Amino acid sequence: MLAGDIAILVVELGANDGLRGIPTSTISDNLVTIITDAQRRNIRVLLCGMEAPPIHGLDYSIAFHFGFPTVVATTSVPLVPFLLDGIALDPAFTWPDGVHPNTAGAQRIADTVWTYLRPLL
Repeated sequence: MLAGDIAILVVELGANDGLRGIPTSTISDNLVTIITDAQRRNIRVLLCGMEAPPIHGLDYSIAFHFGFPTVVATTSVPLVPFLLDGIALDPAFTWPDGVHPNTAGAQRIADTVWTYLRPLL
């Protein structure tokens, strides 16, 4: 439950749901619930998209990908298409695990999000 005087909410789903194979319908339903609860309180929402690697099959990864535009169609919020675009698997922007953003990656994420966040301010 959100508390306090909140004007903008940035919602970002980590890749862990995709890595765990959480049903995409559950993910979408949860995102819609979070967003509509915020919208009822007149909170502007920015949704950040994520991708799931095909460890649960290509069909799952595709369904995961298209879940974000479906949520946007339902809630009419702006979408950062892929939060880690240009970062994931690039050693210049990730820690040695090749996944988690390093300092340069975090700055690139901030720059990406700012492009979509600024119009909400």
